[in-house]
Amino acid sequence: MAKVEDERQQEQQQPPNSSSNSSSMEPPSSYMFLLNIMSKRRTWACLFLLVYGTLLTSSWNFLKSMLSWYNLQAQAQSSSSSSSGWPAIYTSVILGTVFGILSMVAALVVMVPAVLVTWITIVVLLAFFGKPRRTLVVEGRKITREIFGFVVKILLKEGNLVAAVCAVLGYFVLVKRNNYDGQGSAAVD
Repeated sequence: MAKVEDERQQEQQQPPNSSSNSSSMEPPSSYMFLLNIMSKRRTWACLFLLVYGTLLTSSWNFLKSMLSWYNLQAQAQSSSSSSSGWPAIYTSVILGTVFGILSMVAALVVMVPAVLVTWITIVVLLAFFGKPRRTLVVEGRKITREIFGFVVKILLKEGNLVAAVCAVLGYFVLVKRNNYDGQGSAAVD
C-alpha cells in the first residue's frame, strides 16, 4: 500500500511531459491530411466530375429503363388492336422532366460562383462609397434577395425550356420509332 502511495506522489511531483501536451493540442494527423486535400482546387474539380459522372450514369440508366418500358408497352399495343399514344407521352414527359432537372442542377453549379462574385463586388463597392455599416447590412440583404430571386427565375425558365424541348423531341422520336417498327413488322408479315 505504501508503495502505491509513493508512486502517486512521484507522479504528482514530476512536471508533465511537454511533448504529450503539445501533441494533445494539435489536431489529429488525419484531420490535417483531410484539410490539406480539401484545400486543393483539383480535389474540388474531381468531386465535381464524380458527382456529374454519377448523375449522368444514373440518368443514362434511367433513360434506358424508360425506353425498355416504352418498348414493352409498344409491343403490347401492337399485339392488341388499340393504338394509343399515352406511353409515348408519358415517357417523353418523364424524360423531359429528368433532363430539365439535370440542366437546372448544372446551371446552378455554374451560377453559384458567379452570383457570389457579383454579390461580393456590389457589397465591397457599397463599402467603398462610404456607406455606414447598418446601411451596408440592410443593402446587402436587399441585394441578396434580389439576386436570389433573379437566379431562381432564370433557373426555372431554363429548366422548363429544356424539359419542354426534350419532351417534345422525345415524343416525336418515340412515335416515329414506333411507327417505323410497326411498318417494318407489317412488311415482314
